[in-house]
Amino acid sequence: MGIVISQLRQVPVDQQELEIVERKGLGHPDHICDAVMNEVSVALSKEYIKSYGTVLHHNIDKALLAAGEVRRKFTGGEVVRPMLLVFGDRATFDVDGKPIPVEEIAVDTAKKWFKKNLRFVDPDRHVKYQVELAHGSEALTDIFKRKGRYLGANDTSAAVGYAPMTDTEKIVLQTERFLNSPSIKKEYPETGEDVKIMAFREKDKLDLTIAQAFVDRFIENEDQYFKRKAEITEEVTRFVKSRTKAKSVDISVNTLDKRGRGMGGMYLTVLGTSADDGDGGQVGRGNRVNGLIPLNRPTCSEAAAGKNPVSHVGKIYNLLSYEIAEHIYQKVSGLQEVYVWLVSQIGRPINNPKGVGIELVLEKGVDVKTVSKPINDIVKAELNNIDDFSKRLTQGKMAIC
Repeated sequence: MGIVISQLRQVPVDQQELEIVERKGLGHPDHICDAVMNEVSVALSKEYIKSYGTVLHHNIDKALLAAGEVRRKFTGGEVVRPMLLVFGDRATFDVDGKPIPVEEIAVDTAKKWFKKNLRFVDPDRHVKYQVELAHGSEALTDIFKRKGRYLGANDTSAAVGYAPMTDTEKIVLQTERFLNSPSIKKEYPETGEDVKIMAFREKDKLDLTIAQAFVDRFIENEDQYFKRKAEITEEVTRFVKSRTKAKSVDISVNTLDKRGRGMGGMYLTVLGTSADDGDGGQVGRGNRVNGLIPLNRPTCSEAAAGKNPVSHVGKIYNLLSYEIAEHIYQKVSGLQEVYVWLVSQIGRPINNPKGVGIELVLEKGVDVKTVSKPINDIVKAELNNIDDFSKRLTQGKMAIC
């Protein structure tokens, strides 16, 4: 394994004139798919360890949430057709003839997630479940039978992570969490969990376009809807202005709305998510593993959610690249930005990537040669402890979306 450390000659993203950042929040259909499938992976991993002492082959990373159908109505509509959650890809269903209740674990885990995170979704009445998981191929399942401290990678892939976050990236993440915080839900119970934020920064001017689902049972008429939307807009504006370096802030909420259009002119839902009627979801269409869709940054094509945490580099390297980048940025002085690239080769031990690239945006007067040794040491230490990193993934201790 060679580690290539090089200088990246570019203006740090925070200083560029144009920056675009998106986040799909807790109740967004794509986020739901990512979050649920990753919880299923964690639950299966724990069951495998409990029964057999080790994580067995699985990849629960193909999923679809098909939107349902509702009749919206002031003071409370109804669900006409439930949402459909389809689980897809591979899992280990038995060992030496002893069955593992994969389907039951998948559905029960999804129900627990809905109950915990979406206040108005009844996981038994509002969602149907279709489990399309199948047995893994002989070649990929054999990886888990081979001896050694580190398993072989079950895919040839590449990942990239970076540090630090920009001011814009931080405020997008913080704003979605603010809108889904217990304090906001208490004060504005009509706001659903489905929040999507698109940030557009032009120099020192920050524009946030927010899609915020409202719940019809709390809205009595059109005037009340627009009044409450204006209040939410003011709340968000105060929140953002108190936390950003931008000199100008413009917040827009539910820009498709139009007075006088009845239900067609308001973003109302029955269950607090557009998945109840308006929009489906899919694994991999949501946020990157740091919770954002940062369009100014390089990214990989892998969806980390649901992949197994001990051999699938699409998950391991995806998250590890961000952790290594953060550790390098925190521990090595003279750096403005760090980008970490990890390239796997199927069958090669996960602690020994086919390639590692570290790209640095340096502060003025810093030479790449002076920072190369400590960075090289950090990367090697992280890879040597990759089994501990995988344990954290297995235990669900790291958020991925």
